[in-house]
Amino acid sequence: MRRILVLSAMAVLAACGGGGGVSGTVGEACIAADRRNASPALCSCVQQVANQTLSSRDQARAAAFFADPQLAQDTRQSDRRNDEAFWDRYKMFSDRARQQCRPVG
Repeated sequence: MRRILVLSAMAVLAACGGGGGVSGTVGEACIAADRRNASPALCSCVQQVANQTLSSRDQARAAAFFADPQLAQDTRQSDRRNDEAFWDRYKMFSDRARQQCRPVG
C-alpha cells in the first residue's frame, strides 16, 4: 500500500513538472511574480494546465496578469466580445489550475 502511495505521489509530481526548471510563458511569469507560494513545482503545474487549456496567444495574455493584476480586472470587466470570450477561457484555465495544482509547503 505504501509503495502505491509513493508511486502515485511521484506520478502527480511528474505530471505537474516535479520541481525542475520552469518553462513556458505562464510558468515563467508565475515564478517571476515572486508570490509567497510560488515554487517551480507549482508554476510548472500551472504551465501544464495552461498548455492543456489555452492557446499560445491566450497564454501570453494570461501571463501578463501576473505582472499587472489590474489588467486582469480590466479584462474581466470589459464589454468587448473578444475580452469576454478570452475571460471565459481564462476562467476555465484558472479553475482547472486551482483544482490540479496545490502549493507545496
